[in-house]
Amino acid sequence: ASIVNGVEEGRIAYDNVRKVVYLLIATGAAEIVMFFLAFVAGLPLPLFAAQLLWLNLVTNGIQDVALAFERGEPGVLARRPRSPKQPIFDRLMIEQTAISGVFIGVVAFAFFQWALSAGWSEAEARNVLLLLMVFFENVHVFNCRSETRSVLRVPIGANPLLIAAVVATQSVHIGAMYVPGLNDVLGIAPISVETWISIAPIALSLILVMEAYKAFRARKP
Repeated sequence: ASIVNGVEEGRIAYDNVRKVVYLLIATGAAEIVMFFLAFVAGLPLPLFAAQLLWLNLVTNGIQDVALAFERGEPGVLARRPRSPKQPIFDRLMIEQTAISGVFIGVVAFAFFQWALSAGWSEAEARNVLLLLMVFFENVHVFNCRSETRSVLRVPIGANPLLIAAVVATQSVHIGAMYVPGLNDVLGIAPISVETWISIAPIALSLILVMEAYKAFRARKP
């Protein structure tokens, strides 16, 4: 019985390591794609260094710890043993990381380009872009809770620490918009309700993309 329990805990721990790696690499790749496209298009920097550090601090610095406490998925003991030679970056990891990272990066770049062409100042465009990236990473952490199961099939309350982390992340960033001195350093400011409503669906579209990928992969023999 102890061996069985040990195997189960080991598989859960390995799964959670993969989930954290997936989250960190995908969001990092998205930032690289966004900056690369902006450079190729001859646009200004999408985010300044302080803004990029802040983004990684308030998202990855909190979410990855909470994601490591995910419970085991159904049928974890029913799987065939994993080959010791199987790398973490197998085909599944590469595919899901590439799809999510490229999607976030391309959409973020497109939004930044649109904002500048619409007459927004660089400061205004960066302010909303940073909020959009925080939204994106908060949404993506729910995709990372399972590499195969739909977001809708993973109980939302199964990991209360993750829910608290997402709420804390969003709250800290919103609070920073109103803190004198800090908002000047980060180059951010409060935004209108209309802007909130316009960027929320953009971030949520990531769930639709990854759900489509999971459904497509589930149909493959």
